[in-house]
Order: sequence, then C-alpha cells, then structure tokens
Amino acid sequence: MKRLFTLIVVLVVLIGSASFAKQIKIGALVSITGPTSFLGQPEKNTLEMLVEQINKNGGINGNKIKLIVYDTKGEPAKTVVLARKLIYSDRVSAIIGPTRSGSTLAIIPLVERVRIPLISMASSYKITTPTKRWVFKTAPSDSLAVERLYSYLRDKNISKIAILTAETGFGESGREELKKLASKYNIEILADETFAATDTNMTPQLIKIKNIKGVEAIVCWGTNPGPASVAKNAKELGIKIPLFMSHGVASKRFIQLAGDAAEGIILPVGKLLVAEQLPKTDPQRDVLLSYKAMYEKKFGPVSTFGGHAYDAIMMLKEALKKAHTRSQIRDELEKIRHFVGITGVFSYSKDNHAGLNPSDFCIVRIENGNWKLIAY
Repeated sequence: MKRLFTLIVVLVVLIGSASFAKQIKIGALVSITGPTSFLGQPEKNTLEMLVEQINKNGGINGNKIKLIVYDTKGEPAKTVVLARKLIYSDRVSAIIGPTRSGSTLAIIPLVERVRIPLISMASSYKITTPTKRWVFKTAPSDSLAVERLYSYLRDKNISKIAILTAETGFGESGREELKKLASKYNIEILADETFAATDTNMTPQLIKIKNIKGVEAIVCWGTNPGPASVAKNAKELGIKIPLFMSHGVASKRFIQLAGDAAEGIILPVGKLLVAEQLPKTDPQRDVLLSYKAMYEKKFGPVSTFGGHAYDAIMMLKEALKKAHTRSQIRDELEKIRHFVGITGVFSYSKDNHAGLNPSDFCIVRIENGNWKLIAY
C-alpha cells in the first residue's frame, strides 16, 4: 500500500510537471489604471479575451498560454521594475507592451540586453527607428499618422498651420515628425506651442495661435486628457480655425471628455472605428467586424487601442507555431508578411519592425458624437 501511495504521488508530480512544461508564459505591461487607463484597459481586455479563446481552442500546438499582466500605471520607472519581474521572476518567453511610448523607450535597453522579444503597443517612431533587434511594435508610428494627415491637408489646400503638442513621449515624437515632414507636403508651421501632460488649461497657447495672421489649421498632438482641454478651450475662445487631432485620441473617451467641443474635429485613425463604413473590398473589413463584434459582446464599445493588443497577441501566436525559444520567436516575428490585423496589414523585415504604411490610416470627422469616414 505504501509503495502504491508513493507511485501515485510520483505520477501526480510528473503530470503536474508535464502540464507546467506545456505552458507558454507571455508577459504584458499595460496602463490599466492612471491617466492612460483608456488606452490600457481595452488592451488588457483584448489580450485576456484572445488568450482565453486560443486556450479554449487547444492552445498553440497543444500548449496553453499563461498570460501574466502587470499594471504599469503609465509610469516609466514602474514599467522598468515590472519588466524585470517578468524577465527574471516569471521567466516569460516574450513581452507585449508597454502601452505608452515613454514607458517602452525606458525598457528597451533592458530588453535588448537580456534578448527577449518585445512587441510594444505604443506609437513613437523612436521605438523601432533605428531598428532594434528584439523590439517590434503594433501601434502605427506617428510619422505615418503625420503623413496621412498632411496629405489630407494638402488635398484641402491647407498649407499654413499651428501645432500644439503634449510634453510626453508621444507628443514630443509627434512634434518632431510634424516639423520634419512639413516641407515634404509644402506645409508651413507658423506657431509651435506645447503643453505639459498634466495641464488642464491651454488658453494662453491658443490665444497666441489665434492672434497669428494666416493660420489655416491647428494640429494638436497628444493623448487624453490634454487634447480634450484643447478642444474645450478652443470652443470657449470662439476659435473658428479648423482643429485637427492625432490618432492618440481615437477613442470614445476623447469625445466624452471634450463633449460638444469634439464636434467637427478631424483626425487620422485606424480603420476599426469605421469598419462598417469601409468598402466590402477592403482586406481588413471582415477581420475588423469580427473583432469588434467579439469585443463589444463582452466589454462594450471597441477601441483602436485594443486593436494594438489584438495584433500583438495574434502575430505572436503565429510566431509561436514555429518557435520554442526567445531567439526563434524573434526570428519568426521578423518573417511575418501581409498579416491582416486590426491596425493594418503588417509586413515586418530585418530593417522594419513597425510593419505598417500611411495607407493603413483613414481620415474621420467627429459628427454627432461618432466617427464619420471622410477620406479613405
């Protein structure tokens, strides 16, 4: 009897070990709380929803995914600590995130040093330019959004603008691109104003812009809540100059924060927000509608930021079908071509770990509290 009991214990241990060995540990660094929770919450929701679906369908080659999610609160220093925890304590095979550009840039030296694949959900072009061997991203680079917006302005014969950008990783990167690409599209920047991430009143900057002769449009670059304050202040000042925003406010949260002041604002966005308005020939349409239906059934209104998480986990899934080590995962990610995702159609390569093009953006106008496709 004693020998039988010992045998049973050994078998239980072996079965448990085999089960553990079949787990694929994936880490995620997400801004679930804090000022950018409107970005991170839909990312967390999407990751958990898709991992549940993948595991329910048998996992990857029979191996289940164990998703380990940490809340960075959008703070770079905290993100570094949590990244180290994922790497050294949890021993994950790859990391998805962080949500924010500044937080991503903060952990890149660590990621490169320990050689672990990172798929950021932030947009700064600095994340993948120059190309870092272990770093990929799914959010479109601000340079692509700037190019799409500038091409729209050119089509509308708007050439003299004022820019108002946030003093954050996202805002500063956007400011650089707005200035760098202006001459390519014959855009002249007549005013260059900034605001702090915690500022709630941009009236002084807007008054300066209002008093500059010849300004045909104002371009604001940042993430909430700052841009919503810009919209409100512009309306309070009676500014009639058209106001354009970045893709950093492409969620219903911006419309809620800005209220009536959001009406008429134009911005470049991913196609998810206007999926039903896309032509049926668009290669992304079916994928977008499927994801939107799945997400909204479980969580409510969909967000483009959740789409960044969809692309990250689904491309990582493709890589894991052929890879077993961190190095192999990295190599397989770099081989991805023509992946039809939520943010766009991705093609990575040795020299391109961003994978998208300006054509992955469309232009929308906020009308009656919703998104109206105006340029495809």
